[in-house]
Amino acid sequence: MSTMSGPDLFLDSSALFAGIASSDGAARVLLLVAEAGSITITVSEQVVAETERAIADKAPEALAYYREALRNTRLRIVRDPSPEEVDDYREIIAHQADVPIVVAAMQAEVDYLVTFNRRHFVDDPGVAVRSGLRIGTPGDALAWLRWSAYYEEEET
Repeated sequence: MSTMSGPDLFLDSSALFAGIASSDGAARVLLLVAEAGSITITVSEQVVAETERAIADKAPEALAYYREALRNTRLRIVRDPSPEEVDDYREIIAHQADVPIVVAAMQAEVDYLVTFNRRHFVDDPGVAVRSGLRIGTPGDALAWLRWSAYYEEEET
């Protein structure tokens, strides 16, 4: 759980890219909710670099907005795991390029890992089991936030 108040969501580069490059959709809503201070968005250094490269390549007109979002959104940037830490978790996900993302999210102790990479993350429920993370798409994360807020209100 995050040391900041409110839920803490780790966005991988696919989710962060979508939130920046699209003017609507669940990923954009997550960034707006974070900007309002209701949630924290956590990313790793690798996610920041991958997203910047993708935006520069696919949506260069959004680069200024991306850099502004990095400054103004309630965003926590965590360090990338060391090669040794990544090696310790090689079996956590089949696609080896995604191991540092899962490990960074685990080390950051976030509430939810948000991705559009269904094939490697969402469609393999073993990743969530092995990592101890909730994992889903931005839409899944929004549904979870609504559910969490509802049950939080019910308890008070």
